[in-house]
Amino acid sequence: MAGLLLATAGYAADITWGAHAGLSIPNIRGNATDVLSQGFTSRQGPFFGIFFESKISPMFSLVVDLNYTSQGGKKNGVQPITMDIGLPPLPQGMYYFADYKNETILDYVEVPVQVRVAFGTGLRFFVNAGPYVGILVRARAVTGGSSVIYLDEAQTQPVTPGPVPFDARTDVKDSLKSTTIGLTGGAGVMHRFGPGDLILEAHFQLGLTTIQKDVVTSGDNQTGAVVVSLGYAFPTAAKQ
Repeated sequence: MAGLLLATAGYAADITWGAHAGLSIPNIRGNATDVLSQGFTSRQGPFFGIFFESKISPMFSLVVDLNYTSQGGKKNGVQPITMDIGLPPLPQGMYYFADYKNETILDYVEVPVQVRVAFGTGLRFFVNAGPYVGILVRARAVTGGSSVIYLDEAQTQPVTPGPVPFDARTDVKDSLKSTTIGLTGGAGVMHRFGPGDLILEAHFQLGLTTIQKDVVTSGDNQTGAVVVSLGYAFPTAAKQ
């Protein structure tokens, strides 16, 4: 990475900056042996940010983003209960179960640093990849529905005489790590439109670090997402 930065500094080339926005389709990956971490499916959320691209050579460039992106996942159906429901605590490794909706919404500010390879004329194609760091700015669990509470996932041992409501919005930021690290990569097309370039891109994000502080009581998960965005790059002159 240091070599790329030195090459960029020594190359008299154009620098572009721009903005992009689109749709994030995230999911939470979990430990296959941990009941708290399983069963998440994808949700949808916003993605937007700004980016700077500096040419290293006619084909290669360094791209740095500053993005706000919504991560997380959702569960619908029978699942372990992780919030306080006013029942006596169970021994470690045991959970109460209920049939309810649970959407985990994690909002991050992310800074990816990627190498981009572009080719073609007119309609140009590109691929890019690199690491990113994410800073957690908001985290909440939105639950809904009502259900009898059980001692087992098979729902054969009820502990409440009737359904209990689960409608709530719970701040869960304190239970999560403040930063996450991962890899990102993708591909897209760009085309001259006015003074700059119109850019259509699809990329993936693969979180590499566990997001929970305490994996015993909160689960063992990593983030991930597919993002589709539309952006515009404005050219600026940058000479040595």
